[in-house]
Amino acid sequence: MSDDLRTAYRIEPLTARQIDARAAEGLAPLLCDAVESGASVGFLAPLDAAEATAWWRGVAGEAVRGVRSVWAAYAPGGAVAGVISLVRAAMPNQPHRGDIAKLLVHRDARGRGLGSRLLAVAEEAAAAEGLTLLVLDTETGSAAEGLYRKAGWTRAGTIPRYALSPDGTPHATTYYYKLIGGA
Repeated sequence: MSDDLRTAYRIEPLTARQIDARAAEGLAPLLCDAVESGASVGFLAPLDAAEATAWWRGVAGEAVRGVRSVWAAYAPGGAVAGVISLVRAAMPNQPHRGDIAKLLVHRDARGRGLGSRLLAVAEEAAAAEGLTLLVLDTETGSAAEGLYRKAGWTRAGTIPRYALSPDGTPHATTYYYKLIGGA
């Protein structure tokens, strides 16, 4: 794949106001696409646009409170092609930790390195904030596992029957961690 195609997608942080404004038009369709294509991202199929929009509006509230940061990747035509979130740990004894959540890439944009770029952006932002430990979970055996291992994440363990796939089938989830910044 050419470098031009890899860099044609621009990645930008979203403010709470931008998350709310793009909830129905760009972010909800991305979430619906992920669920429709079988990604285990917390929702069952079929996911309707209203439910996806409401979820993103809740994310906007988390951004206002400083709990979550969101970055969006835009395709050359301006459509939202991917997204990633960094969620800060809520407990007082975990100010050094964050969770990577909702790494989504539209199926039309997959295979172009966009997931890796989004992950790197979130990791760099977390390190700049002084976070030293990131964690995430993903469906065991999913394509995402390869992406995380390639990016230097360490497998912590697997929990059987942890969540349901979009079709309602139970599946295992694998947890990963990565030490970053001054770790």
